[in-house]
Amino acid sequence: MGYIEIIGFVAAVLTTTAFVPQAVKSWKTKHTKDVSLGWISILTAGIVLWLVYGILIASFPLIFANLLSFILVLIILILKIKYG
Repeated sequence: MGYIEIIGFVAAVLTTTAFVPQAVKSWKTKHTKDVSLGWISILTAGIVLWLVYGILIASFPLIFANLLSFILVLIILILKIKYG
């Protein structure tokens, strides 16, 4: 693995990990009033497109990061719709 892929994986871990606190907090408290529905919807769509792009160019760091990010933001989006 070259240094470029290492940079990609480090970026993937950092950006994906950033969603964990919000997902855990939303899950535990069932409170999502302060999460913007517009923001989480646009973010989810963007992550899906990054995931598709990663698949199309066969970039494992992009696929890895965006698959995990998609799962986390989808949890937040579902909780936002449910507990709004």
